[in-house]
Amino acid sequence: MTRNLPLKTVLMLAVALAPLGFSAALAQDGAAPADANVVALPEVDVISTSPLAGAGGEDRFSFPSQVQTVDAPAFERTRSPSVTDTLQQRVPGVTVTDINGNPFSQDLMYRGFEASPLQGTPQGLAVYQNGMRVNEAFGDTVNWDLIPPQAIARTDIFTANPIFGLNALGGAVSIEMKNGFNWQGFEAQILGGSYGRVSGYFQYGKQVDNFSLYVTADVAHEGGWRYFSPSTLVRAYGDLGYRTQDAEVHFIASGATSNLGVIGPTPVNLLSQSLSSVFTFPQTTQNDMGSIALTGKFDINKNWQIASNFYMRTFRQKHSDGNDADLGACDDPNDGLLCLDEDNFPAVTNPNAFVVRNNHTGQAIPYTDGVVYGTIDRTETHSTTAGVTLQATDNEKLFDHANYFTFGGSVDRGFFNFASTSTLGAIQANLNVVPTGTFAGSNAILQTAGDIGYVPTYLNGTTTYYGIYALDTFNITPEFAATAGARLNIANINTEDASGLNSELTSASNFNRINPVFGLTYKILPWLSAYGGYSEANRAPTPLELDCANPQKPCLLENSLVSDPPLQQVVSHTIEAGLRGTANNVLGGQINWKAGYFHTESTNDIISLASTITGRGYYANVPATLRQGVEASIEYHSGNLMAYANYALVDATYRFTAELASPNNPYADANGNVLVTPGDHIPGIPRQTGKFGLEYSFTSQFKAGADILIVGSQYYVGDNSNLNPQLPLYWTANIHASYQVTENIQVFGLVNNLFNNRNATYGAFFDTTTNAQIANGTSLTDPRTLTPLAPISVYAGVKVNF
Repeated sequence: MTRNLPLKTVLMLAVALAPLGFSAALAQDGAAPADANVVALPEVDVISTSPLAGAGGEDRFSFPSQVQTVDAPAFERTRSPSVTDTLQQRVPGVTVTDINGNPFSQDLMYRGFEASPLQGTPQGLAVYQNGMRVNEAFGDTVNWDLIPPQAIARTDIFTANPIFGLNALGGAVSIEMKNGFNWQGFEAQILGGSYGRVSGYFQYGKQVDNFSLYVTADVAHEGGWRYFSPSTLVRAYGDLGYRTQDAEVHFIASGATSNLGVIGPTPVNLLSQSLSSVFTFPQTTQNDMGSIALTGKFDINKNWQIASNFYMRTFRQKHSDGNDADLGACDDPNDGLLCLDEDNFPAVTNPNAFVVRNNHTGQAIPYTDGVVYGTIDRTETHSTTAGVTLQATDNEKLFDHANYFTFGGSVDRGFFNFASTSTLGAIQANLNVVPTGTFAGSNAILQTAGDIGYVPTYLNGTTTYYGIYALDTFNITPEFAATAGARLNIANINTEDASGLNSELTSASNFNRINPVFGLTYKILPWLSAYGGYSEANRAPTPLELDCANPQKPCLLENSLVSDPPLQQVVSHTIEAGLRGTANNVLGGQINWKAGYFHTESTNDIISLASTITGRGYYANVPATLRQGVEASIEYHSGNLMAYANYALVDATYRFTAELASPNNPYADANGNVLVTPGDHIPGIPRQTGKFGLEYSFTSQFKAGADILIVGSQYYVGDNSNLNPQLPLYWTANIHASYQVTENIQVFGLVNNLFNNRNATYGAFFDTTTNAQIANGTSLTDPRTLTPLAPISVYAGVKVNF
């Protein structure tokens, strides 16, 4: 195991000491007025339709697909350390899947496509932060816990825009961070409350002549509402800027570290005893990240602008997962030895292949009677990514008609190292897996003689992604615009076995595709416009997926690689149309509204399938999947009132007939398979969501608000044939209030899940023959495993600004 990065210590010192330094600076310069720390961004009707957020700008009503914008005040309202909470609250079609029961580590799903921190989740959204791709190099995962919400100026969620490159099957998330030109002042906040949560942040921004500085850092800790699930976040972000009349340059640095107690779903038999119950543990994840970037935009003349982004990002993750082990006494001719359960691999006929060995000594491990065997499954990933994007935009008229043209290219080069092992342990009565003891083989790294099931993996590799794109919007009339463009994606993925024992892991894969986009918009009335378009996008299989596609050699789902059958790239085909508009002076305020239909068919979709061995799975292409539906939203803003309502329907289905592995499904056949037919719903995707909220300023000092989230029923993950009852609808209500004590001091409070709804947000199946029930003494007869909603929680805090 490698030593922890020193980043955590540096960040904690920064959080502790920086407010003192900045307070002193403010004392020298004089306190800024209370309204100085306001984000002064371009109007939200102007968007950047490429990964370089803030570079150029196009009228959102001229772009032929939906663009959802979440601004800085929306993130401030939720007061959450997690970016995903705010996006779920405000964007129709966005839901958060809390698989782990941890508020800092959640999956974001948009229109049935995911951007998840969990290795093993097929990633269908591209995510950028100030133009830097933050889908990690190894598994395209997105670690939302590494992004400080207080530093976000705005977030745009795009649909049907292949200009964002790989993974933009269902859309793209573009996060623009604050800088010293658009945010000035000093602000600090401390919050505390339920389950031992304590958090705090500061942010400081200042402009002096042509220079600017913005810096922020935060710390959050929570004991967790589930047993054995404490978590801690430490994050820092800084931006040093310089601009003249014709140019603007920013040097950006960020770093973060997190230790997450990610427990995962729990069998319903244990939840009946306590909703805080956990299954086998420990389950922990440690993330460390550091990045630097240099961005710039340069006006060549009144029409042409050049923009650029250079970045380097390093990421390290360690994951430990205590699991039940499918191990027991060998049959003849290996009596007295420890073996992997032969029933898991009926195609393997050599009994010697199932004998478990100590990986370091090569010796077979004797079976010890009375031990309830478990494993500590560990993975470690280290990646370094560097990239550059260059882009030119032109807003010069074409044939005396308004026209906006974008042309650019990018290169992203990633280097990664990956290791996974399973260490032999024993399951205790409280379901803790302990890798030490007096039994034979304790704390040994396991490897079966036939290299099936338990196989240590050590892998190196590279990913190189090239992109060239062009996009043009031409106003045929002042009301009628046409958009057309395309992006060429080239992906080169190389993996190399670092152990010298698994040569099948060494491979070179190449994928390329040109993805078009075109559409029309028409402004029917000042408050009503229509749009419609077609686009395609693709994603290449990740190194993880490419080397984990063999059901005979399943991988750890946080994840190991053991085999290399080829996978195809995924291609999405999207049709989208709708109406939208903005109406001013309605009941003394402004109304923004939109309603639309989308239809996305993905060919050669990659799905994750379960293995008979606990905690393992593999990947496979399927012919086609379909995600279609409708979205509608309306927002009202006046001087004292903000209100919103959103609705989304996502009909996600399979479009083929085949047998898929789901060995723990109660309706699986003797081979552990279920039959999928066209029209069966994809599990884990809620069909309907509704969101409602308001905030009212009762006086100039006091305001309060409430938000309601309703998430419809969904099928359990693994129920691909839809034969089991669905996971029921769940809903939550949150309330918040704040009082401005003085011009510079605010107190606030909030209550999440006010009515303590404890329905589940996620459901799957597990093997009821687990050895864990022997250790715990609880009969685990129900194969369902759930993650309940977090219980009611109450928080309060103080915010100061100058």
